[in-house]
Amino acid sequence: MPRIARADDVSRDELVEFLRHRHRALLMTRKRDGSAQLSPVSAGVDPLGRIVVATYPQRAKTRNARRHPQVSMCFLSDDWDDDWVQVDGTVEVLDMPAATEAFVDYYRSIAGEHPDWEEYRAAMVRQDKSLLRVTIDRWGPVATGGFPPDMMQS
Repeated sequence: MPRIARADDVSRDELVEFLRHRHRALLMTRKRDGSAQLSPVSAGVDPLGRIVVATYPQRAKTRNARRHPQVSMCFLSDDWDDDWVQVDGTVEVLDMPAATEAFVDYYRSIAGEHPDWEEYRAAMVRQDKSLLRVTIDRWGPVATGGFPPDMMQS
């Protein structure tokens, strides 16, 4: 039987729960000229419900986020044809060493507990990582592709 497309409005709590189980996203930042720059990223949700993304200070997404803190993200499910949602927010860029403890939250949100947190912290400092932390401002419905409902009524 063909699948009918859905677009379900969700509360902030429902959205955050949805995001906690999805780590594949497209991050859209704005280039200097205002055009879109898209990056595939691994993302998590910190204990305060903010989206966290690991990166480096030299990356285009990081430079763009510093200039224009308004970003959009599209979170995808592991299965291509499953639920997805667009989230819009305000990003802050955390650099080392201030980002060190925030990286612990990032790792936990994606992979759980690390066997050696001191080793992990040292690696993040050594790699001079940056963390993008997005405060969610608004979001669209959780959507699933398929046929429009009116096509299925005949």
